[in-house]
Amino acid sequence: MSRHMPLRGRTAVITGAARGVGAQLARALSERGATLALVGLEEDELRYVAASLPGESEQWLADVTDVDAMLRTARAVEDRFGTVDIVVANAGVAAGGPFRHSDPGAWRRVIEVNLIGSAITARAFLPALLNSRGYYLQIASLAALAPTPLMTAYCASKTGVESFAHALQAEVAHHGVRVGVGYLSWTDTDMARGAARDDALRELRTTMPWPARNTCALVPAVDRLADGIERRARHVYGQHWLHAAQLVRAFLPVVVSRHATRRMRELEGRAAATPTTLLGAGGAADTLHRRRPPERPSVREWS
Repeated sequence: MSRHMPLRGRTAVITGAARGVGAQLARALSERGATLALVGLEEDELRYVAASLPGESEQWLADVTDVDAMLRTARAVEDRFGTVDIVVANAGVAAGGPFRHSDPGAWRRVIEVNLIGSAITARAFLPALLNSRGYYLQIASLAALAPTPLMTAYCASKTGVESFAHALQAEVAHHGVRVGVGYLSWTDTDMARGAARDDALRELRTTMPWPARNTCALVPAVDRLADGIERRARHVYGQHWLHAAQLVRAFLPVVVSRHATRRMRELEGRAAATPTTLLGAGGAADTLHRRRPPERPSVREWS
């Protein structure tokens, strides 16, 4: 397969497709002719996203940290559509607060969903991508380039998935499979809005240099991801300036540390007094999912 991949007639899998970047990316790819397999935890939201798509789609309820569920989902998607050409590992959660005061369970869950869940997603769908000589896009973050205080788990997980994707690319390139990394700064999603409601995180962001402190519009950022998928790109930047940040990434931790250290003495106590929870509506949905007793979902999980 060439490096450029027209999307019409291709099957694309998106995890974390119930809202935010995943939902908007499903719309962007569907408008370009792709068939969508939507994977997530929120039944009603998945149905809503599917109903908004102009093209063919199907939904599967699955937790990306559940190996068996993801293997079943991968088999079911291939059975349903015959092939898998694109997989976007987008599912993610975040939690804020000082590491030494953070809830260990919430901290661990961020790593499990963002890093381990991405690896489980890749393992489940890699056989299908090998058959189609397809494309795997790993959603990372500015957090992989410029780790930020009060978000240690999120930064560790996004740095981890970036390295994972780069290593995987070298392993599968000779099979015709391409692997890319998608980078996003603060983008207008439920997760970002959840972070904005955290007083310490919000104030810390105001100390960051422009444009890292800004929240960017969702649609243009996702359209750039869709463009990158069509190009089968190794690096895709949801905001143009992130490409420049990539070039100077060795200096970014020092810059962030200098800006943040001035405020941490003041913010630490306030941040420590705030209970650690997963941010935004997606984080709340993940928490609710883990509290529910196991049950067979009514949305298609496997065939």
